[in-house]
Amino acid sequence: MSDRAVSVVTGTVPYTVTIHDGQHHWIGDTQPANGGQDAGPDPEAQVLGALGACTAITVSMVAARKQWPLAAVHVHLHYTQRAAAGTSITRAIVLDGALDDDQRARLLEVAEKCPIHRLLTGEVRIATELQPHALMDAAGGSTR
Repeated sequence: MSDRAVSVVTGTVPYTVTIHDGQHHWIGDTQPANGGQDAGPDPEAQVLGALGACTAITVSMVAARKQWPLAAVHVHLHYTQRAAAGTSITRAIVLDGALDDDQRARLLEVAEKCPIHRLLTGEVRIATELQPHALMDAAGGSTR
């Protein structure tokens, strides 16, 4: 089981947010066509980045544990949202290194099991509640 907290705070620049996870800080924004400043990746790019990072890290960890000759992992993702067809993500993976066909096939299976892939394809319940500012801690969690 994994338990993570992230807080997101708006600032003075329209639609630009600062994201904190307790240790790291990064910027999120939206495209200028939507009124943003393009100061950071938009939410869709951040989701794709999370999936790509998780894929590359998970595949690399398994290859390292098995001592397979994986030199690098490249992940390219494309997000499409259409009303009738729903949302789809296409993920292309390139595995650099002298891997045999069985190793490549196994690493492709591993990519399908990375935690963010499971999060995006599994059942997710989101509970939203409005809280007074005084009840939020630095990571955005409730102090109750």
